[in-house]
Amino acid sequence: MHDTHCCVTNCLANPYAPAGTQSVCKDHFLSFLTWRRRRGPQMFSTYAGMSMVERDSITAEWMKTIRIDEVPTPAPKL
Repeated sequence: MHDTHCCVTNCLANPYAPAGTQSVCKDHFLSFLTWRRRRGPQMFSTYAGMSMVERDSITAEWMKTIRIDEVPTPAPKL
């Protein structure tokens, strides 16, 4: 998690959790978990046994399902 921003295109939020060898913000992490859950319970045990590099293919597959207009923008700091 050495990225300065979420790995999702056009998302400028701070990284929250790993997604393969990259990292995602909290909103995208929750979206990623929901997507994995919908793929079935075996996805969690399979994903848990993968190396970070192997998880990149799963993350890439998930990123294809994200619409650009769904990308959250960080709230401005006052």
